[in-house]
Amino acid sequence: MRAFVAIDFPDAIHAALADQQAAFRAACQAQSRYADEIRWTRPEGIHLTLKFLGQVPEDRLKLVSEALELLGGFERFWVEVKGFGFFPNPRRPRVFWVGLEAPAALLKLVTGLETAMEGLGFPREQRAFTPHLTLARFKSPHSQPALEALLKERKAIELGRFEVAEFYLFESRLSPAGATYRKVARFPGRPAAEQTSIGVSPSKG
Repeated sequence: MRAFVAIDFPDAIHAALADQQAAFRAACQAQSRYADEIRWTRPEGIHLTLKFLGQVPEDRLKLVSEALELLGGFERFWVEVKGFGFFPNPRRPRVFWVGLEAPAALLKLVTGLETAMEGLGFPREQRAFTPHLTLARFKSPHSQPALEALLKERKAIELGRFEVAEFYLFESRLSPAGATYRKVARFPGRPAAEQTSIGVSPSKG
């Protein structure tokens, strides 16, 4: 099974993401000569990936679930969805994202998850964890003036705030039409006070 661990979002957040994405997509189609090279994510499938596991043999799923169970009871925390930007930068973009602001409890959860999965033989992620949601990917790194212009108008938009009360083990199924996701198991958290925030901010260029 191709699997990953992620946080899902409420329907209201998915709807807000869909509205913003539609506006950005329309601007690109109208003004960008590279519009056909932009691969937009499906709004209903957007989630915050905490750890990509890859192919997990069926006989190891129980061990993975048991390790994730030990992380259950993590401190619940609030996430705010706001701000847009590009990785690595607007001049040669590869990813168009919407930002997240979250307390240190998120990083604590990710760190615990990395340690638990490393103990089962899954390689530790070498890149620093930067919480964001991918709205689009670019086949070639051309600047996107239409997107940048619209970003300036919408840089102060906030897409919502919600409490992260659980995370999930997901199955990812690939097909010619794109990936589809299925929740395999749920791991709930416990109430906690808010903490110092981490997150990404809109790109400065």
